[in-house]
Amino acid sequence: MIVLKNLEKTYHSNEGSLKVLDIPFYEIKEGSQLALVGPSGSGKTTLLNIISGLVHPTKGEVLVDGIRVDLFKESEKDRFRSKLIGYIFQNFNLVNSLTAMENVMLPMMFRGLISKPQQQERAKELLGKVHLSHRLNHRPANLSRGEQQRVAIARALANEAKLILADEPTGNIDYHTGMKVFRLLKDLCNKEKITLVMVTHSEEFKNEFTQIVDIREINRAILHGGEGTLWES
Repeated sequence: MIVLKNLEKTYHSNEGSLKVLDIPFYEIKEGSQLALVGPSGSGKTTLLNIISGLVHPTKGEVLVDGIRVDLFKESEKDRFRSKLIGYIFQNFNLVNSLTAMENVMLPMMFRGLISKPQQQERAKELLGKVHLSHRLNHRPANLSRGEQQRVAIARALANEAKLILADEPTGNIDYHTGMKVFRLLKDLCNKEKITLVMVTHSEEFKNEFTQIVDIREINRAILHGGEGTLWES
């Protein structure tokens, strides 16, 4: 599902160059459910963003479902994400002026493959799966944080994604709500045979996965303390 080859990401500033990723090779099989762990600043979010095409690598190849993401133009990245990837953010990233149903419809509207009535039915179905049928017309301000994250999960599944990338999806909600949301996400990915890659710092959530990868084991850019390699300019 995901293949990384000679992947590097370096950021440049007046203070010098900071290499945050240096991964010779790594592969994630289709249907895997993987917890990506490691200290803050070790490149976990950067890696998710590169896999999704939100960030371009400095060097190397990134293949998702056999497609070279690193070769895409910006317009091609948008189409690729809308077709294959659902992204769940720690801060939910819902549109405050839209209802729960309208937020879930957004990816379908962008892709434009089905009619508005079909989008509405799909959104209702997904919100039902995350137990929010009674919140269809509520805006984010009228939802709890756990409910907002469930809307974000439904939105990530809207276009029948093959891959879900989740960046600390439970980081902004309490433990018990977070565990319910997490298990719901995991169960939905199981049923739909969706590959799940989730960044987490939580021991409890990490231990729910059968596949756990510490980024320090695959990222040669990591030095002591979990930071990238800095060269002076």
